[in-house]
Amino acid sequence: MTEGAGTTLTDYPRPSVAVDVAVLTVHESALFVVTVDSPRGLALPGTFLHPGERLSDAAHRVLQSKAGITALQFHQIGMFDAPDRDDRGWVLSMAHGAAVPYGSLPIGVKVVRIEDDRPSQPLAFDHSDMAVLAVEDLRRRYASNIDPSLLLGEEFTLLELKQLYEVVFGNRFPKDTFRRHVSPALDGTGATSVAAGGRPAELYRRKVGAVLPETASALLRS
Repeated sequence: MTEGAGTTLTDYPRPSVAVDVAVLTVHESALFVVTVDSPRGLALPGTFLHPGERLSDAAHRVLQSKAGITALQFHQIGMFDAPDRDDRGWVLSMAHGAAVPYGSLPIGVKVVRIEDDRPSQPLAFDHSDMAVLAVEDLRRRYASNIDPSLLLGEEFTLLELKQLYEVVFGNRFPKDTFRRHVSPALDGTGATSVAAGGRPAELYRRKVGAVLPETASALLRS
């Protein structure tokens, strides 16, 4: 008999479907991922899909219910489908990634520092691997566009931008080299910012529609 002939979907074993969200942020010159308490220790905010619910709806729901985060822009970064990833049974999870300014997170939210591209504390299930994938996704996006998640806000100095990129990529960049590679994607505002005890520094904003050149991507990811 041809597979599927005379059968229905209920004739096949079906996995549970979950969503987990790796929310990255920058704080005190370091990269962090948002975590929540779970019966298995620290974990990414995650939940099972409800009947008739879209993955994105479930992600919004769990961020609000478990981490107090609302109106967050996120995207899918990968399906985690190892049959033994959850000891409770067969569970597929669609991992989502996002990045937000630290100041926009709810007060008291728990974060774990990213060190050597992974969480510095163990996370439940395969959530550490999800965080690793989220970091790689963040770097890929930041290598193509200037601060696409607006971690710096709308206006910033070149020094602030350089410091942000050094945190995101875990690397140091020569000041003049960094400026040369990112300047084509920036517009000067004509205004300046004065740091305490420092000299005035020009403020920049992202140039609409600008994409970083391949030479910039090569520098950032070297």
